[in-house]
Amino acid sequence: MDIFLKTIGALNDETRVKLLYFIYKNDEVCVCEIEKSFEMIQSRVSRHLKILKEAGFLRVERRGKWAYYSIRSPIDTFRLQVLYEISTLDIDLPNLKKDCVNE
Repeated sequence: MDIFLKTIGALNDETRVKLLYFIYKNDEVCVCEIEKSFEMIQSRVSRHLKILKEAGFLRVERRGKWAYYSIRSPIDTFRLQVLYEISTLDIDLPNLKKDCVNE
């Protein structure tokens, strides 16, 4: 029941729904790309991503100093249905800005 409630709670925020859909549409994105695309500060982006990860939607892969997020695979039917429902919404997403500096 706890993971179900975390999942529902994670979806109770417009920014998180947009971030989830953004990652879903772009397959894999770096935190820096999300920051630039959404014009959000890193701490706010990280907080939202942590909540979505704990809710069972995301996986994270660290490469050097960057963290790359994608939709967890395999993903259960419930979360897959949620992603489908989100994809039917009229959501205005920013374009992916891929100009992160690798160090």
